[in-house]
Amino acid sequence: MATARGLRHLLTCSRWRRGRGEAPQSRALAAVVPGVSQVDNNSDFLGKRPHRRHPGVLQLPCVEVPPALAAAAQFLLLGDSMPNVEKQAQALANYLWSRRLPVEPEELQRRAVHLEEKFLENPDLFQVEEKLREAVLRTLRKTTYHWQELSYNESLSLVYMAARLDGGFAAVSRAFHEIRARVPEFQPQTLMDFGSGTGSVTWAAHSAWGQSLREYVCVDSSAAMLVLAEKLLKGGSESGEPYVPGVFFRQFLPVSPKVQFDVVVSAFSLSELPSKADRTELVQTLWRKTSHFLILVESGTKAGHCLLMDARDLVLKGKEKSPLDPRPGFVFAPCPHELPCPQLTASKPLACSFSQAYHCIPFSWNKKKQKEEKFSMVILARGSPEEADRWPRITQPVLKRPRHVHCHLCCPDGHMQHAVITARQHGRDLYRCARVSSWGDLLPVITPSESELPLSPAEEPPRS
Repeated sequence: MATARGLRHLLTCSRWRRGRGEAPQSRALAAVVPGVSQVDNNSDFLGKRPHRRHPGVLQLPCVEVPPALAAAAQFLLLGDSMPNVEKQAQALANYLWSRRLPVEPEELQRRAVHLEEKFLENPDLFQVEEKLREAVLRTLRKTTYHWQELSYNESLSLVYMAARLDGGFAAVSRAFHEIRARVPEFQPQTLMDFGSGTGSVTWAAHSAWGQSLREYVCVDSSAAMLVLAEKLLKGGSESGEPYVPGVFFRQFLPVSPKVQFDVVVSAFSLSELPSKADRTELVQTLWRKTSHFLILVESGTKAGHCLLMDARDLVLKGKEKSPLDPRPGFVFAPCPHELPCPQLTASKPLACSFSQAYHCIPFSWNKKKQKEEKFSMVILARGSPEEADRWPRITQPVLKRPRHVHCHLCCPDGHMQHAVITARQHGRDLYRCARVSSWGDLLPVITPSESELPLSPAEEPPRS
C-alpha cells in the first residue's frame, strides 16, 4: 500500500535489496573512465545473480495484449461495417507519427517580420503595402506546419483502436515496468489516466498492479472514446461485466484540489493540445493530482521528446507549491539527472527514445506477429533525487564487438558519453554487465568527480 510517508523508504530499500537483503556497502560501482577505478571482482557486486540479471537490467520481454482485450477489439471491428479499416488505420498511424507541434503565435509573428524584412531588401518588387502583405502570407502558408485538432467520433475512435491499441499498451507497460523493477514495494491503490482513449493504460496498470489498484479514473474529452473504452472492458458489449473492476469514466478532470492519485498517466495526449499555454496548464494540474508518480509518454520523435522535456522542466522549476503536498519533484526515469537534456543541446539534436517489442493483435490485415513501439517517456516522482538510482542510462542499442562493447550513456553529470568498455580496462564484471545490457537499461557504474580523474602532466604536483 502506498502511504503518506512517500517514496523515501521504498526507494532506499529497493535500490539495494531487491528482495535479497544486501546492504549498500556490498555494491562495488566502477567509473567508465580507464585508470580511475574498476569493479572489485572480490566484492559482492552481483550477489548470487548472473551478469545478465545485474541491478540495472530493465528490459521487458515482448509484451502481449491481454487475450480479453484482443478478443474484444476483434469483436468490435467484426461487428462494424466500416470499409477499408486497414488503410485508414495505417494512414492514421503514419499521420500521428509524423505530427509536429503547432506553431505558437509569437513564432508566427517572428517569421512574418523576418519575411517582411527580407522582401523589403528589394523594394522595387513590393512598392505597395498590400502586395507585401500578400507575399508574406503566401510564403507563411507554404512554409508553416498546419496543425489540426483531431475530433474522435465513433468511426475515428475505432480506427484509432485498430492502429494504436497494442502499441500504446506496450509503451505504457514499459513505463510501469520501470517502476515495478526499481521499486517493487510500491503498491498503488489509485490511478488517473488523462487522455485515456481506448483505455490501454487501464489494462496495462491492471496487468502490473491489479492486486492493489482499486480505483481507475479515465478522463477523455471524447465521449465516443469513453464509450469504446467501456465496451472493450465489457468484452465488446454494452451490458457485460467489466473485466477490470473499479474503472470510472469522465470527460473532465476532478475539480477538487484535495483529490490525488498514487499514479497519474498522460500517454500520447500532450501532443493533442493546441498551444504551449494549454500544455503548461495541464502539466501543472496533473502534477498537483500526483501523489507519487507522474508518467508522461509520447511518440519517439523530436517533437514528442521536446514536449516531455518542456513538461519535465516545468515540474522541476515550478515555483507553485501545493499546500496539500509541498514535496518537490525529481526525475525518476529515464534521466539520471535534473540538468538540461544533453540530447537536445547537442550540435545535432536527437530524440531520447526507447523501443518495446510487442505481439500484434491478430487483426485480419496484420501480417507481422511482432512489432516494435518507439516512444519517449519521462517519469516524475515526489521526493528528492537522492532517493533514486543515479546510474547512467543506455540511450542507444549496445554495439557488441570482439573483446569490447560500445555504450552510449546519459550520465548523472548531464553529459552524453560514448564509452568503450573492455575487461582489461574496466574489469570483467563491468564488461560482462555491459555486454548483456540493452537499450534503455541502467549501467550500474558511477561517474567520477573531477577530484577522482587522473591529473594531466601539467597539473601533477612537483616532486620533492
